[in-house]
Amino acid sequence: MSKKETVEILVEGGKAKADASLAQKLGPMKINIQEVLKVINEKTNSFSGMRVPVKVIVDPRTKDFEIIIGTPPIAELIKKELNLQKGSSFPNKDKVANIGIEQAIKIAKMKESSIIHNSFKSVVKTVIGSCNSLGILVEGKESDDINKDIDQGKYDKEINQVKTEVSEEKKMILKQQLDDFRKQYIGDIEQLKAKVQEKKAAAAEKKKEETPKK
Repeated sequence: MSKKETVEILVEGGKAKADASLAQKLGPMKINIQEVLKVINEKTNSFSGMRVPVKVIVDPRTKDFEIIIGTPPIAELIKKELNLQKGSSFPNKDKVANIGIEQAIKIAKMKESSIIHNSFKSVVKTVIGSCNSLGILVEGKESDDINKDIDQGKYDKEINQVKTEVSEEKKMILKQQLDDFRKQYIGDIEQLKAKVQEKKAAAAEKKKEETPKK
């Protein structure tokens, strides 16, 4: 019996295509890449707009293959949940969203089986850590503060019951919390954005000066 070979790739859900990187990984196995892509896209279609880890397991003798789909990275699931294209450029001050603990629990449930952990609560805290990196508040608070609340048992009921739905009333409260937080740093955010624009303009001018004139 021949030993099976495994190739791990990261694809856009439902839109995997035969680019140079994929051809380089699968080409040496001499399998039907288009057929592999067809199966991958069928299996990842529900993850549209997200990057999804995929394992392609191939029998080098028969050329039979098996596709195993993983769950997208936590950051991708968070952005999908909030319909965000990207996180904040200044995550410490410029917060782009505010989610409820229920949404963090929902994402934690999706990732629970693929994360080494000692409790479901720790998975929820891992999700919150990713929120912090993206510039996203949880219950109107930054990660250190919300994690203290979790450690003190404030959200034990929601976590133990795996609550994943946020009421319309709470959504309004979350929005107000985000607005209030952003008001504290509006001046700082504008200064940070201005500095970025200045750097871009300076880089563009430098590039222009270094470009040989025809």
